[in-house]
Amino acid sequence: MAKLSAIEKNKNRQNLVNKYAARRKKLKAMIKDTSVSAEDKFEARFKLAELPRNSARNRLRNRCLLSGRPRGTYRKFQLSRIALRDLASQGLIPGMTKASW
Repeated sequence: MAKLSAIEKNKNRQNLVNKYAARRKKLKAMIKDTSVSAEDKFEARFKLAELPRNSARNRLRNRCLLSGRPRGTYRKFQLSRIALRDLASQGLIPGMTKASW
Protein backbone atom coordinates (compact mmCIF):
# COMPACT_ATOMS: atom_id res chain seq x y z
CA MET A 1 0.00 0.00 0.00
CA ALA A 2 1.32 3.41 -0.94
CA LYS A 3 1.65 6.20 1.57
CA LEU A 4 -1.68 7.87 2.12
CA SER A 5 -0.06 11.29 1.80
CA ALA A 6 1.11 10.45 -1.74
CA ILE A 7 -2.35 9.21 -2.70
CA GLU A 8 -4.01 12.33 -1.28
CA LYS A 9 -1.48 14.59 -2.98
CA ASN A 10 -2.34 12.99 -6.32
CA LYS A 11 -6.08 13.43 -5.62
CA ASN A 12 -5.53 17.13 -4.89
CA ARG A 13 -3.58 17.46 -8.13
CA GLN A 14 -6.45 15.80 -10.01
CA ASN A 15 -8.88 18.31 -8.50
CA LEU A 16 -6.65 21.21 -9.56
CA VAL A 17 -6.32 19.80 -13.09
CA ASN A 18 -10.10 19.58 -13.38
CA LYS A 19 -10.57 23.07 -11.95
CA TYR A 20 -8.12 24.84 -14.28
CA ALA A 21 -8.47 22.69 -17.42
CA ALA A 22 -10.71 25.10 -19.34
CA ARG A 23 -8.60 28.13 -18.44
CA ARG A 24 -5.39 26.37 -19.46
CA LYS A 25 -6.90 25.21 -22.74
CA LYS A 26 -8.06 28.74 -23.59
CA LEU A 27 -4.67 30.29 -22.81
CA LYS A 28 -2.75 27.64 -24.76
CA ALA A 29 -5.04 28.10 -27.77
CA MET A 30 -4.37 31.84 -27.62
CA ILE A 31 -0.61 31.25 -27.51
CA LYS A 32 -0.73 28.95 -30.56
CA ASP A 33 -3.05 31.22 -32.58
CA THR A 34 -1.12 33.05 -35.31
CA SER A 35 -3.68 35.85 -35.65
CA VAL A 36 -3.16 37.04 -32.06
CA SER A 37 -0.71 39.89 -31.51
CA ALA A 38 2.63 39.31 -29.80
CA GLU A 39 1.61 41.39 -26.78
CA ASP A 40 -1.51 39.29 -26.24
CA LYS A 41 0.51 36.09 -26.57
CA PHE A 42 2.99 37.38 -24.00
CA GLU A 43 0.13 38.25 -21.66
CA ALA A 44 -1.37 34.78 -22.15
CA ARG A 45 1.97 33.15 -21.34
CA PHE A 46 2.25 35.27 -18.22
CA LYS A 47 -1.25 34.26 -17.09
CA LEU A 48 -0.46 30.60 -17.83
CA ALA A 49 2.67 30.84 -15.70
CA GLU A 50 0.64 32.29 -12.82
CA LEU A 51 -1.60 29.20 -12.64
CA PRO A 52 -0.64 26.61 -10.00
CA ARG A 53 2.00 24.13 -11.13
CA ASN A 54 -0.06 21.22 -9.90
CA SER A 55 -2.87 22.19 -12.27
CA ALA A 56 -0.80 20.85 -15.19
CA ARG A 57 -1.98 17.48 -16.51
CA ASN A 58 1.53 16.03 -16.77
CA ARG A 59 2.09 16.31 -13.02
CA LEU A 60 -0.50 13.59 -12.36
CA ARG A 61 0.66 10.10 -11.56
CA ASN A 62 -1.14 6.95 -12.68
CA ARG A 63 -1.92 5.05 -9.51
CA CYS A 64 -3.70 1.80 -8.72
CA LEU A 65 -7.24 2.38 -7.49
CA LEU A 66 -7.00 -0.40 -4.91
CA SER A 67 -3.50 -0.10 -3.49
CA GLY A 68 -2.28 3.30 -4.66
CA ARG A 69 0.82 1.70 -6.16
CA PRO A 70 2.47 4.18 -8.57
CA ARG A 71 4.31 1.74 -10.80
CA GLY A 72 3.21 -1.10 -13.03
CA THR A 73 -0.27 0.33 -13.50
CA TYR A 74 -2.47 -0.78 -16.40
CA ARG A 75 -4.32 2.23 -17.80
CA LYS A 76 -7.25 0.21 -19.08
CA PHE A 77 -8.10 -1.19 -15.65
CA GLN A 78 -6.45 1.51 -13.49
CA LEU A 79 -4.98 -1.31 -11.42
CA SER A 80 -1.43 -2.29 -10.64
CA ARG A 81 -0.07 -5.51 -12.09
CA ILE A 82 -0.24 -7.13 -8.66
CA ALA A 83 -3.85 -6.17 -7.95
CA LEU A 84 -4.85 -7.16 -11.49
CA ARG A 85 -3.28 -10.60 -11.07
CA ASP A 86 -5.02 -11.16 -7.74
CA LEU A 87 -8.43 -10.18 -9.11
CA ALA A 88 -7.92 -12.30 -12.23
CA SER A 89 -6.94 -15.31 -10.11
CA GLN A 90 -10.14 -14.90 -8.09
CA GLY A 91 -12.15 -14.73 -11.33
CA LEU A 92 -13.43 -11.22 -10.68
CA ILE A 93 -12.35 -9.82 -14.07
CA PRO A 94 -14.58 -11.20 -16.84
CA GLY A 95 -12.76 -12.80 -19.75
CA MET A 96 -9.36 -12.86 -18.09
CA THR A 97 -7.82 -16.24 -17.42
CA LYS A 98 -4.47 -17.37 -16.16
CA ALA A 99 -2.10 -18.34 -18.95
CA SER A 100 -0.92 -21.94 -18.89
CA TRP A 101 0.93 -24.08 -21.44
